[in-house]
Amino acid sequence: MARLVMKFGGTSVADLDRIRTVAARVKREVNAGHEVAVVVSAMAGVTNQLVAWCQALSPLHDAREYDAVVATGEEVTSGLTAIALQTIGVDARSWQGWQIPVLTDGAHGKARVESIAGQELIRRMQAGQVPVVAGFQGLGPDNRVTTLGRGGSDLSAVALAAALEADRCDIYTDVDGVYTTDPRIVAKARRLEKISYEEMLELASLGAKVLQTRSVELAMAQRGPVRVLSSFVEPGVDNPGTLVCGEEEIVEKQIVSGVAYSRDEAKVSLLGIADSPGVAAQIFGRLADANINVDMIVQSAARTEGRQNIVFTCPDRDAPRAKDALLALGEAIQLEDIAIRRDVAKVSVIGIGMRSQVGVARTMFSALAGKGINIEAISTSEIKISVLIDASYTELAVRALHSAYGLDAV
Repeated sequence: MARLVMKFGGTSVADLDRIRTVAARVKREVNAGHEVAVVVSAMAGVTNQLVAWCQALSPLHDAREYDAVVATGEEVTSGLTAIALQTIGVDARSWQGWQIPVLTDGAHGKARVESIAGQELIRRMQAGQVPVVAGFQGLGPDNRVTTLGRGGSDLSAVALAAALEADRCDIYTDVDGVYTTDPRIVAKARRLEKISYEEMLELASLGAKVLQTRSVELAMAQRGPVRVLSSFVEPGVDNPGTLVCGEEEIVEKQIVSGVAYSRDEAKVSLLGIADSPGVAAQIFGRLADANINVDMIVQSAARTEGRQNIVFTCPDRDAPRAKDALLALGEAIQLEDIAIRRDVAKVSVIGIGMRSQVGVARTMFSALAGKGINIEAISTSEIKISVLIDASYTELAVRALHSAYGLDAV
C-alpha cells in the first residue's frame, strides 16, 4: 500500500465526462489499497475567462480581489470531482486551500507556499476517505485567499505530497510524459522513462510546458518522486509516463537528455556604457526593481577606450519596460545607445551527462553551423548550453540538435 497524491490539470477535468474518467482512475488506486489525495485545476479555459473578467472591469484591479475571483475555478472542480467519486462509491470530500490550511506569504497572484497542515488529511486518508483539494490557492497572512501563479496547481500537488509524506506525486496532463523535445517539431522525439530533477528544472525554465518550474524546485528540495503521465489513457491500460527523480536513480545517463526552446525572448544591447565598478550593479539593480527577469548576459569591450557593451536577454513582453528603465539610467552609466531585437529565440541542450563528457559544445556549434544558423549569444551551466538565434531558425535548430546528439527515435 502506498500514499499517493494524484493531480489532474485543466484538460483532464475539462468537462463532466472527463471528471467521471478522473473519478474512475482514482477509484482504481483506492481499490488497489492505496491512500489517495487528489489535487485539481480549474476546468480548461475557466481561469482565462475569470482573468479576462477582472481585466475588463479594471486593468489595475486589486490583486486581493483578483485572487478571490480566479481561485473559484479550482473550487468548482474540487466539488464536482468529489461528487463524481461519491457517485461511484468512493468516500470523498472537497477541500479549499484555506480549510486545510495551505499557508502562503502575502504576494497575491504569485504567492509562495510556507506550510501545509497535513494532519487532518492524513487522518481522513487513513480512514479511507479521499480528500479532493483545490489547487493553485492558499491562505495569506491577512486571512485572504491567495493564488500561486499560473500553473500553480502543480506546485500545490508537490507541496501537498511533501506535507502528507506521500510515496509519489502523479501529475496527470495532456501528454504521456516528458519528451526529448517538442514532438510537434520533431516527429522522432522520444518519451523519457526517467529524468533528473536538475534536468527537468532546466527544461521547465527553458520553455517546456510539462511542469511548472516552482513545482520542480520544490520536488527537488524535498527529494519527492514525481511522475508525469497522460490522463487520456484509459484506466488500467499501461501508462508508465516519466519519473522525475534523483540523479542517483538513473543508471544510464545520457550526455544530452533533451532540447528545449523559447520564442518569448528579446535581446537588449547596451552600447558604449562606462567601464567602471558599479555600473553592472546599477543596470541589473534597476531591472530587478522593475521586476524584469534577466537571463543570458554577455559583457565585452567597446571600440572606445574606457567603454563597454553589455548584452542580455529578457522575456519579450518585458522589453519595452526594460528599455524605459535603462534610459532613465542614461547619465549615470553614460549610455551611448540601446538596441532591442525581439525576433530572437533561445535554444538549449540539457543533460546531466555533460558533467563528465567533453565536446558537447563543439557538437552543438557544429550542428548549427552546418545549417547556416548564426549564434548571437551563449550561456552555460553545469548541465546546460543555451544559444540565442534568429527566431526564424528555431525549428530547424531544434531538429538539427536533436539528431546531432542521437536523440531521434529509431
